[in-house]
Amino acid sequence: MKRFYTISFIALFFLSGCDILKNISFSDVEKYLNTNTPLTNDEVIRGLKDALSIGTNNAVSLLSKAGGFSNDAMVKILFPPEVQYVADKLYSIGAGKVVDDFVAKLNQGAEAAVVKAGPVFVNAIKTMSFTDAMSILKGNSDAATQYFKTNTSTQLTGLFKPEVQKVLDQMQLLKYWGDVTTAYNKIPLTKKVETDLAKYVTDKTMEGLFKKLALEEKKIRTDPVARTTDILKRVFGSLDK
Repeated sequence: MKRFYTISFIALFFLSGCDILKNISFSDVEKYLNTNTPLTNDEVIRGLKDALSIGTNNAVSLLSKAGGFSNDAMVKILFPPEVQYVADKLYSIGAGKVVDDFVAKLNQGAEAAVVKAGPVFVNAIKTMSFTDAMSILKGNSDAATQYFKTNTSTQLTGLFKPEVQKVLDQMQLLKYWGDVTTAYNKIPLTKKVETDLAKYVTDKTMEGLFKKLALEEKKIRTDPVARTTDILKRVFGSLDK
């Protein structure tokens, strides 16, 4: 097929006059061929894997840097909602700094743990089938994100929680939680509280990661500037037509 297009393209210009060829570069020919030849299975797979690799790397890099969670309202981990009344009460009696310090540590824990997602995503990308790739390519704007949720959530939970627990211990976050609950439990006529911090931070870390991944996926699907490799331009450019 590509040979047919090549011959047709050259013949067209010879018929139009050889002088025209002086203004035509090899890249122009390549552009013509790339936009008129059908995608092969291999190109679809390579293009999608490129997109997923770039998207996951960007998402993990953004979230794992200092302030990746805490400075982003979309993913910032807040005080556990099931015990928000604890924070409210502490603020009302002037003990809000304890709550603020605690929330800051929660987000630092997530930023330290999210790097564990990298190898999991790499493995999911490597084992992707052609059927999976085509479903993602032609799917909704978050089709790849949903694929990762289905295929990596269990493994991510298993990897994240021990790492989160380790980070919580290293940062003495359990001590902060102890300070918060101790301060609250001293208030007369209140019900004593406790929560599984490792599970809470793990769940919120995964939630934030998938939100960022969905944004990165949407960029590649809708913004030509985000397609930073030739194969991305070819594969995802075919969807623009």
